[in-house]
Amino acid sequence: MLENLKTVILLGFLSAILVILFGFIGHLFNFGRIGIIIGFLFAIIMNFTSYFYSDKIALSSYNARIVTEQESPNLHRIVSDLANSAGIKKPRVAIIDSADPNAFATGRNQSHAAIAVTTGILQLLDENELRGVISHEMGHIKNKDILISSVAATVAGLIVAVAHWSQYAFIFSSNDEGFGDIIAAILLAILGPVAASIIQLAISRSREFKADATGAKICGNPLALASALRKLEFGTTQHPMENAKSTDAHMFIVNPFGNASSKLKNLFSTHPETSERIRRLEEMARA
Repeated sequence: MLENLKTVILLGFLSAILVILFGFIGHLFNFGRIGIIIGFLFAIIMNFTSYFYSDKIALSSYNARIVTEQESPNLHRIVSDLANSAGIKKPRVAIIDSADPNAFATGRNQSHAAIAVTTGILQLLDENELRGVISHEMGHIKNKDILISSVAATVAGLIVAVAHWSQYAFIFSSNDEGFGDIIAAILLAILGPVAASIIQLAISRSREFKADATGAKICGNPLALASALRKLEFGTTQHPMENAKSTDAHMFIVNPFGNASSKLKNLFSTHPETSERIRRLEEMARA
């Protein structure tokens, strides 16, 4: 409940930043409230695109190959079993040819969901640990995290683009800028993207904690997921994903570029500290 509340509040802040940016641009060009309306329209269009095409974009970006039950019977058996435990429709199963031990879930809803695992994770984990990882990804699907993350990433990306555009809008605007407008333009251009990124990353970390808890309940073995996270954190440092994009890091169960090592770095990390995730899972096991 707490993680869901955090997500709603943070998404509200993201939307507010976007509206403020467009409102300021509207002020520069004497558009009044039209700038705010344009901001809402842009947000709706971008969110619509993310909603309907997130699964296709994610799978194609990493050359994830959808596999049949004949091609990978054991993996399909695990996914089917855990989907039943989670009470959701069985997602499609995909494999990525990569030594990086990682996994992600994608899709706008249960009917369009897919879980992708790398060949590296299949080689590294035993079956109980693999069940923990897939349960975590089932948690993302059950909690609609793919949609939430896609919307947050889209809005944050739009804020960054609009903030850069506002610099040029300020230069070529017909408004007679006062000192206050100059300061506002500078602050929005600098602080807007930074705030958007911090909020987006906070949403991502919050949803990871939520998926860990949900996944532990689905597989009934919090310690198996904790053990998998230990191996995955070490594995990603040994075999980082070569073609991973920083904009997609939030999708994976562990950061494909390695985890944060300080509180400041953690502020700009897509994932919580692995040690904290493990600690929470161990508390669940004791409870």
